[in-house]
Amino acid sequence: MHFKKLGWIYVPVSVWGWIVTILYSAVSVYTLISIGQNYNSLKNSLIRFFPYFISFSVVFFWIAGNNSNNDGEKK
Repeated sequence: MHFKKLGWIYVPVSVWGWIVTILYSAVSVYTLISIGQNYNSLKNSLIRFFPYFISFSVVFFWIAGNNSNNDGEKK
């Protein structure tokens, strides 16, 4: 297992888990910076970034959820 579930979050416990987490963070920050360069307002930048952030988060949580220790819970 690459992630451990702690409440609502997944904590990486292996090298693969850390790679996925760092990649998720890097893509999110890069996207925010790219969007921020095109707009003068922080509000507009965040509004434009939100759909991307939700999409990245859904993929991250799907990967983490499928690669986590469920402590005996059946899927």
